[in-house]
Amino acid sequence: MSLGVAFRSFFRALSDRGFSDRVGAMLDGKTPTVELPRSIPTVEVQPPREIVREVIKEVNKPTPGDSLRLLAVLQRDGRLLDFLGEDIADYEDAQIGAAVRDIHRDCKKTLEKYVDLAPVLSEAEGGNVTVPAGFNPGHIRLTGNVKGQPPFRGTVAHKGWKAKDVRVPPADPGADMIIAPAEVELS
Repeated sequence: MSLGVAFRSFFRALSDRGFSDRVGAMLDGKTPTVELPRSIPTVEVQPPREIVREVIKEVNKPTPGDSLRLLAVLQRDGRLLDFLGEDIADYEDAQIGAAVRDIHRDCKKTLEKYVDLAPVLSEAEGGNVTVPAGFNPGHIRLTGNVKGQPPFRGTVAHKGWKAKDVRVPPADPGADMIIAPAEVELS
């Protein structure tokens, strides 16, 4: 599963009610309903092999719930959202450094537990690389003086990250869009 796809799905579900309803139905084990247009548009028919590839990609996409659960675990174990939501302008650098050290350690441990990460490029940062014709711009972003046609020669500025495997923890029942529950201390 791709963490990028999970985040894209999360944000699309926030802005597209129909998409969110279909995903919710699938998560509940139901067949999602789709409104059909009153007139059927002309559709270019793809070869069966392409259709199968598209279906496989769609089935393997993480749901917005997966993204939220991973974000919830990063919040639960590392307090990531609390830190990112905090205005740190008035804190001393030493205070921020101490807080970041704990958050970094805890979030890193959580990511290692739930996501197997690997670099997109095997070449070392600062090393030379050739980007071939037909490269996937979702995998490699070209920066600097981009002119002409590939292959391109350049220097690796960042190796990139990809998820080789994602093991999202199960959702808590009834916590559809809750990332972290509110806490109420009773006296």
